[in-house]
Amino acid sequence: MRNVLLIIAFLSSTIAFSQNGEKNYIDQNFIEVTGKAEMKISPDKIFISVQLNEKDYKNKASLTESENKMLKTLEEIGIDISKDLFVKDISSNFKYYLLTRNKILLSKDYQILVRESKLVSKVFIELEKVGISNISIEKLENSEIEEYRKEVKINAIKAAREKAEYLAKAINQDIGRAIFISENVNVGRTSWTPQNSNSIMIRGSSSIYGSKAADIDIDFEKIKLEYTILCKFELK
Repeated sequence: MRNVLLIIAFLSSTIAFSQNGEKNYIDQNFIEVTGKAEMKISPDKIFISVQLNEKDYKNKASLTESENKMLKTLEEIGIDISKDLFVKDISSNFKYYLLTRNKILLSKDYQILVRESKLVSKVFIELEKVGISNISIEKLENSEIEEYRKEVKINAIKAAREKAEYLAKAINQDIGRAIFISENVNVGRTSWTPQNSNSIMIRGSSSIYGSKAADIDIDFEKIKLEYTILCKFELK
């Protein structure tokens, strides 16, 4: 019985606080608006995928020889292989070997981080010259992406407030403080991958072996950031 009385007392005090305290925003006059902002930024981190496979070098060169050629070439281009070259995967056809008893062939997947877009064409061209052609753009990123995200979100919420102000003014009212803010996190793209775009254009020589091969300019699609903010403001 004593516990029941305590629960009733607690509920009574909660109801009294709700009645005497501030109103829930649902009980207030408010205006609900959305603000939207977007930004396009250039990538400064280009990830290149390279695969070396022994089956591609039959009677020519071993995987180790090709790997050494690649390392030397990248260093000559200006890539810091100690920081910007990563081994993603090493595999073999061992299962196939158990069935056929043929030679075990190895393959290696690498990822090269290029920090300047002008170096991308050099990577493709120079590796092609030493017989490495299984190369592709894997993804594009920007190292300051978090700061740009903040900027876009701030612009979105400013746009929401501006919209609320002119809509309220149209009916001779003003807005007060924000009483509800919700971010739409499902909008925007923060990196480029081959799955979400094919927009890579190469400007310059039509052939990578042309006289202007070193001057090929690769124009990457910009990374698009887009956010929508839902806001509720007091309506006075």
